[in-house]
Amino acid sequence: MVIHRRIDPQPVWAAELHLTFEARSKSRLRCFSAEGEDVGLFLERGQPPLHDGECLEAEDGRIVRVCARPEQLLHVTCANPFELTRAAYHLGNRHVALQVGDGWLRLLDDYVLKAMLEQLDANVEHIEASFQPEHGAYGGGHHHSRQGEEAFNYAPKLHQFGVRI
Repeated sequence: MVIHRRIDPQPVWAAELHLTFEARSKSRLRCFSAEGEDVGLFLERGQPPLHDGECLEAEDGRIVRVCARPEQLLHVTCANPFELTRAAYHLGNRHVALQVGDGWLRLLDDYVLKAMLEQLDANVEHIEASFQPEHGAYGGGHHHSRQGEEAFNYAPKLHQFGVRI
C-alpha cells in the first residue's frame, strides 16, 4: 500500500497504522499496517507529525487510520504550578519533545532527564501511554508572517546553516 495524502477524519477506515511518535514524525517511512500489509508513506515534507486518529488515503482509495502506539514515558507532576513551569522550562531549554496536560508533563523515558527532574523536586512516574507532544512554535504549517507567504520557509535564517546574513 502506498500513501501520499493526509485527509480529514473519517468514520470508517480499511486499515490502521500503529506508530510511535518517532515514526509519526517521518514524512518517508516503510512500515506495516496492523493487518500486516507492507506500507510506504510518502507524505509532504515539513508538515506536523501525524496524530492519533488522523486519517490517510492510500493510492488505491482505501482509508487508513493512524493510531499512536503506547510508549515508555515519564509522567511529571509537581507540588504547585510554579514548580511545574520550572520543570517545563528546563526541559524546553534542552529541546525535549514534551506533551503538556492539565497539571502534568510527559516525555519519552530518559534516565538523565528523570534525574534532573527529581533534582527539581518533581514527581516522576514511569508509564506506558501514547505520546502526542506539542508540535512547537517553529513547526511548519502555521506562522504569523503575511509578507511573501508563497516563499515563506521555516526555519528562520538564523537556523539555515551555510547561509550568510
